[in-house]
Amino acid sequence: MTEQSVSATRTIRAPAEIVFGLLADPATHAAIDGTGWVRGSADEEQLTAVGQIFQMGMFHPNHPDQNYEMHNLVEVFDRPRAIAWKPGFIDDDGALAFGGWLWRYDLASAGVDSTQVTLTYDWSGATESAREVLTFPPFPPDHLSSSLAHLEEVVANRPTPRAGRPRGQ
Repeated sequence: MTEQSVSATRTIRAPAEIVFGLLADPATHAAIDGTGWVRGSADEEQLTAVGQIFQMGMFHPNHPDQNYEMHNLVEVFDRPRAIAWKPGFIDDDGALAFGGWLWRYDLASAGVDSTQVTLTYDWSGATESAREVLTFPPFPPDHLSSSLAHLEEVVANRPTPRAGRPRGQ
């Protein structure tokens, strides 16, 4: 197989800073996920830097435990242009280990209030043991487009900051 990544692109009506802010908030990832596997964030912290680790609760009917956690390592943090993480897990020795795949979002201005978002799933670094257990990609091709559609919905439904009222009113 020569292809070792898949991508989808969508233009979202919001500035890149707003879109990036939602991607840097693990609490939004379950709403964005197109597979339904992401259940929620175990962390309340915003992503702020390369090297940060954040945990996500997951569910997959074919996973040995069905409910499990991923420990994701931020690999790219270039606000508001790119963010990427590689999913990991705690191995039998209690150490953080990785299967070698990466999720990446690239953002580019598409006008005053729009952002072109490209979501890429890259498994080029997948370990031999991961390749023995998993088929890559482990989801249908429309997952990425679905995730971007969900991201657009989250952006559209985000709370709008209210203008402050003058004092005394």
